[in-house]
Parts: sequence; structure tokens; C-alpha cells
Amino acid sequence: MKRILMFVAAMLAATPAVARDQWTPAQANAWYARQPWLVGSNYTPANAINQLEMWQPETFDPATIDKELGYAESIGMNTMRVFLHNLLWENDPEGLKKRMDVFLTLAAKHHIKPLFVLFDSCWDPNPVAGPQHPPIPGVHNSGWVQAPGAARLKDESQYGKLEGYVKGVVGAFANDPRVLGWDLWNEPNNGGGGNYKPTPQKKEMVAKLLPQVFAWARSVDPSQPLTSGVWIGEHWDDQSKLDATEKTQITQSDVLTFHDYSWPETFEKRARQMLSYGRPVICTEYMARGNGSTFDGSLPIAKRLNIGMMNWGFVDGKTQTRLPWDSWKKPYTLDEPTIWFHEVFRGDGTPYRQAETDLIKRLATSPKGVVPATPAAK
Repeated sequence: MKRILMFVAAMLAATPAVARDQWTPAQANAWYARQPWLVGSNYTPANAINQLEMWQPETFDPATIDKELGYAESIGMNTMRVFLHNLLWENDPEGLKKRMDVFLTLAAKHHIKPLFVLFDSCWDPNPVAGPQHPPIPGVHNSGWVQAPGAARLKDESQYGKLEGYVKGVVGAFANDPRVLGWDLWNEPNNGGGGNYKPTPQKKEMVAKLLPQVFAWARSVDPSQPLTSGVWIGEHWDDQSKLDATEKTQITQSDVLTFHDYSWPETFEKRARQMLSYGRPVICTEYMARGNGSTFDGSLPIAKRLNIGMMNWGFVDGKTQTRLPWDSWKKPYTLDEPTIWFHEVFRGDGTPYRQAETDLIKRLATSPKGVVPATPAAK
């Protein structure tokens, strides 16, 4: 009998999860109703130039992460958007899971639930594991790398490794209450940016691969929502005007996400377009001061509309995203920009602008949908 029970237990443990369907709007809204109003940042430790340097064992730094997530907790933030990379899994799957568990333990200590990002179409198309190059002086995000990168994207014979990564990472944490959700691909139809050589037929390849990524993630039956955010265009509520990738993002995401680095009136227009689908909405990138996107302008609108918000940049460091996008054309090597483009905190942990962190905390600690009045100046 004991052998029979052991055999049954082993068979149950080996039984793969049953792929779940996309959540209905009702299921998605029920999940969202259980969350606080979500507010946080896109997070990379100040001492990491990119997602590889953040997570590789030689440079993974729990002490810095603990300190910086403490800054987030102090201003009421309750989530962080955090990038992974397929090379991390391929080179050291068990180590990555252990480091993710350490990160999740630290995040939970500070009452923060991360949204993990699996793939990314932005910046350097040729990622290489191992030691990362130092920042290029005066240049915004000069070391960020794409995932999976140009070579892997072109080689369908390697897609099995990507499938293993998605299923392995999502499956390992599919029922972990410390995880907010899974952002499967950041700006998938982005050409890349920077001064890098474009990848031919990239958008067509991504459009073909993204539905598979959603299917791989669903196959391990995650209890958390899946998403991929739209970022460009003027008519997100009209699917006839969306490209193939955007249609997948809109029709396959459990909760809808978007990016906006525009003036408040544009932010509100885009936000309402996303809300038209009847699903929860989170803005997973915003806040570029020199571009007209600010905490003061966008955050109160989002709070009234019950849209979660994750700005780009947290603590100033090796990503150098305090510098604007145009630094790729004219590096800021002699002078700092007049105002910082991204980032909430300086490297020493003091706010870049106290009024911003005060606003974040005031909104984060007030009831859902409520925008409290600004205190009178003393």
C-alpha cells in the first residue's frame, strides 16, 4: 500500500498543469478589486546597468535591493516592475529561481509585489551574459539589452529554449502570492532604439512569436495575470487600427497595460481608450519630465480612474536614465540636463523632488479613486 501511495504521489507531482484560458473581464476585475491601488516604479538597482547585471550571481546584491525597496516602501509604493532575461535561465535556472526567491522575500518585507517582465525589444539587440560593459558617459540606458535579442529571434530552432524559460520561470512561481503578475514582453513591436543596427523583419518575427509566449505562460496555469502593454499609436480602442502584435496584446492579456510619456491630456485620452475594454488597466511606464509626462500631471488622473501606475526609473545609477533619450545623439558629458528625465531618488536616497514623493505617498495612502487635496503651502 505504501508503494502504491508513493507511486500515486509521484504521478500527481509529475502531472503538468492544465493550461488555463484567458481570464474573463469579470475574473480580471475580481482580481483587481483585491489589490490596493497599484503604484510603483520600473526597478533596476542603482549598481546594475541592465537586467543581466541585476540578476547574475556575481553581481546580484540583496543588500542594495533591500535598501532601495525600503525607499519605495517609505513613500507608499506597493509594486515594482522588474525585468528578467532568457539568458539568466539558460545559464543557471536553479540559481535564477533562488535569486528570484530572495528578491521576493525582500519585496514582501517591504510590502511590494513585483510584476516580472520576461522579454524586451528595447535597446541593444545583442545580449551577452557575463560581465557587462560600464555605462557610456552621458548616455541614457546605454547598457540595456533586448531579450531574446536579434540572433535568437531569427533562429526558430532555438525557440524551444525560450519556451523552457517561460514555462520554467512562470511555472516556478505560478502560485506564489508574492508575485503580482507577468508582463510577457516589453514593447514587443519596438524597433530597438539607440544607435544600434536594426533587426530585419523583427516586427514580423515578434508578431508570430508573441502568441506562442502567451500560450506557453498559460500552459503552466499561473494564478497571476498575464499582460503585454501597448505603447505607440492613437487609437487603442479601435482594433482595426492595431497591428498584429497589438491585437495579440489587447486580446490575450488578462489585465491591460500601456505606456505613456506624454502630456496629461494625452495620458487621459489613452487611459480611457484602454478602459473601454472593461478590464483592469495598469500604466506600466510613464514619467519623462522633459517630455511633459510628470507625477503631478498623470498620477492624479490615474488615481481617479483606478489605473495602476509604474513610472520608469527609481534610484539614479548605472542606467543613467536621469538623462533624456536625445543623449544618444548628444551625450551629456559636460553638463547635466536642466531637469532629470526619469528617476525618483538620487543615489544617496534623497528624493530628486520632495513634492513628487509627497504626492506619491499622499495618493498611495488615500482610498481607491480618491485624490486628496494638496496641502496648503506653509
